[in-house]
Amino acid sequence: MLPSPPSPVSFEHLPDGLGIGTATPRLSWTLAPGSNRQAAYEVQLTRDGAELPTSRIDSGEQVLVAWPGPPLVSRARVGVRVRVWTPGHDAPSTWSEERFVEAGLLDPTNWRAVPVAAAWAEDPEGDRQPALIRRDFTLDRPIARARLYVTAHGLYEAEINGRRVGEEALAPGWTVYPHRLRYRTHDVTDHLTEGANTIGAWLGDGWYRGKYGFDGGTRNIYGTDQSLIAQLEVTYDDGTTTVIATDDTWRAAPGPIVTSGLYEGETFDARLHHASWSTPAGAHTGTWSPVRTGERDPRTLVAPLGPPVTCTEELAPVAVTKTPDGRHLLDFGQNLVGRLRVTADGPSGTTITLRHAEILQDGELATRPLREAHSTDTLVLSGDGPLTWEPRFTLHGFRYAEVTGWPGELTPDMVTARVHHTDMRRTGWFECSDPLVNRLHENVVWSMRGNFVDLPTDCPQRDERLGWTGDIQVFAPTASYLYDCVGMLDSWLTDVGLEQLPDGTVPWYVPVIPGGPMWTPIRPGAAWGDVATLTPWVLYQRFGDPELLRRHYATGKAWVDLMERLAGPDRLWNSGFQLGDWLDPAAPPDDPAASRTNRYLVATAHFAHSTRQLARTAVELGYGQDAARYAALADEVTAAFRRRYVLPTGRMTSDTPTAYAVALAFDLLAPERRGPAGDRLAALVLADEGRIATGFVGTPLICDALTDTGHVDVAYRLLTQTECPSWLYPVTMGATTVWERWDSLRPDGTLNPGGMTSFNHYALGAVADWLHRVVGGITGAAPGYRELVFRPRPGGGITWARTRHETPYGTASLDWEATEGGMTARITVPEGCTATAELPGCAPVALGPGEHTLDTTALISTAA
Repeated sequence: MLPSPPSPVSFEHLPDGLGIGTATPRLSWTLAPGSNRQAAYEVQLTRDGAELPTSRIDSGEQVLVAWPGPPLVSRARVGVRVRVWTPGHDAPSTWSEERFVEAGLLDPTNWRAVPVAAAWAEDPEGDRQPALIRRDFTLDRPIARARLYVTAHGLYEAEINGRRVGEEALAPGWTVYPHRLRYRTHDVTDHLTEGANTIGAWLGDGWYRGKYGFDGGTRNIYGTDQSLIAQLEVTYDDGTTTVIATDDTWRAAPGPIVTSGLYEGETFDARLHHASWSTPAGAHTGTWSPVRTGERDPRTLVAPLGPPVTCTEELAPVAVTKTPDGRHLLDFGQNLVGRLRVTADGPSGTTITLRHAEILQDGELATRPLREAHSTDTLVLSGDGPLTWEPRFTLHGFRYAEVTGWPGELTPDMVTARVHHTDMRRTGWFECSDPLVNRLHENVVWSMRGNFVDLPTDCPQRDERLGWTGDIQVFAPTASYLYDCVGMLDSWLTDVGLEQLPDGTVPWYVPVIPGGPMWTPIRPGAAWGDVATLTPWVLYQRFGDPELLRRHYATGKAWVDLMERLAGPDRLWNSGFQLGDWLDPAAPPDDPAASRTNRYLVATAHFAHSTRQLARTAVELGYGQDAARYAALADEVTAAFRRRYVLPTGRMTSDTPTAYAVALAFDLLAPERRGPAGDRLAALVLADEGRIATGFVGTPLICDALTDTGHVDVAYRLLTQTECPSWLYPVTMGATTVWERWDSLRPDGTLNPGGMTSFNHYALGAVADWLHRVVGGITGAAPGYRELVFRPRPGGGITWARTRHETPYGTASLDWEATEGGMTARITVPEGCTATAELPGCAPVALGPGEHTLDTTALISTAA
């Protein structure tokens, strides 16, 4: 009997292979249980029913393996399967299940579509009614296959013959549109029929021309048009093709969406809706007029690197309360990002208004934290019977919704909250014996979901929702454990490189849009700009992709070179604007940068740390000269840091938890100084009774700084504190996501008076990475978790913990429980990997692939 097959192959970092944007996609697979390791593999490629020549490759590589065949050309479709040789078997495994990879339009000359938009006059500074776009066409032969390549200036939702195409929301997402506009490939074979057909699309303003950003927002950031770019390619059973591309033969009409905005919400008038508009019969509905064609450089059209935004979950309200004046207040029990789907029936002209908020104040929606994001959706009924509706081109951050104008009694089954975010595969889980810590971890997960909407944003609800570089820089280790987010972040980092200024400055947020005086002109800032060096390294460690490191190396190098110039010969970055330890709990509500820690201490520390990481990156990439240069520079900056910020007594010039945390976590102290610095950090934490005294910079580092200097008990004291400010204080106040401020909601139930008071901000949830590695006990010891260390360090009264991570090689898990004599640990090592177990009080134990149960009592007695 042949060994069991490996998993089906996957392509690059994508959920499937349709419409891939590279001619040589890399392949990954995992081994079947019991395989132990791989000695060799063979990849079989099949195109047009014919097998391409392949052979056995003696290699243990199974993640991001080089494409073994000739490069793909546009539209090429290849079946791929793999078999492997494992120890103890002379014969290979059976073949894996076949998967298909199909190239998108790899050559810009393949594009015949041009942007098409409604031609009627519009006020570019006012609200504009979105258009519907359509075209009728006839297919006169049996259809073998059909592909739709589609994108837009603005947002789109495509239909063919009355059926929606795909499930993507807010397509094509937000990129640096002048340089990169994503298109997606859809298999629409089943949407078409021989004879008469119609293709159409709903359009929305989105990020392209909608009102977006600070101080009331800016319109038309990327252009004034709202255009569809679509190319439908139909292949008949005789091999001939027909192309239906957007051009001047398409038609446009005002749709039933009266207004739409990402911040504002959407108004839909069902009296203007014709259900057949995207069918052949739809030509006789509405007022269709010729379109206006535009221009788009096809070289800027790019295939996705990650999954799209979709609806990933639905929640029913846990409570519906009717107010004395007839409104209905809905509580969904969870702060989420998405929109409502309602089913309503009433007379023509009945207007239903849906308002959203994260929190209640005095029994009403607390909308002040939303600032100028109105977050209001409006539905006008047609009177033609029950209608199920949800907005198309907006999202809201909310737990609560207020419904006004509902016709009759509203019951929970009539309203559903539909959760939206980038449809990443979940890869990390954690739970332990402390229910408050479990809720904290769940809050982190929900905050990541709500803020990973095509790019990593700071918050999902107010008039901001930007790709802040500092937030994801500190959160990337947590994010990359919880979800397979590498494709999405790789795409966003590409935009970071495109938005980087010529002098190397990394913007505060990407994509860049007009900001207020604090953010314009763009200035370099430590911790935020370091996303260019630190985040690619984190992704490399977690996903094992050296090409990702290579792609983003130039961005990180330019950033470090800029810091070198700003610091000058003394190697101290001690001038210019800095955010420092942003949102230090001691900072006043109206000045979140007023940290207790010297902002230039923070800046120089990041200069040293980023330079060191750049040197390590250069080593991995084989850039020997750069590795030596940046390692030497890092040594110089570290020495300068010690001279300037470490006193002869060993104390830091800023005697604060953040100062010690960055110095320890970034390894900036002489070896003999580390112990006393850790002691001082622990003393500061205990003097404040375990309350948090760190902001954006110090918070992700402090638990590791304590743990690594022998104060894991103090780190647990921080973790389990419930008084404000602390990680668990919001949990005790009913939080279901991570807050922007430690006291976004004050102990007396009032809102923090600051202008920034989000109840869904993942940055301070970066502690979850420490939960996974220290409480849970799983740490990667080689890129992609090819080597692992299982090292749980119990404390804080936690008596058991379970942690699981889907590594690129398969499942790694650790389930430990305290016993009377020590600890029992159940460990799973992925096939093809090696591991070391370092349990409390025991010598390290080498582990191979498979499941293991270890008992510390037995290990200690055996060693004795």
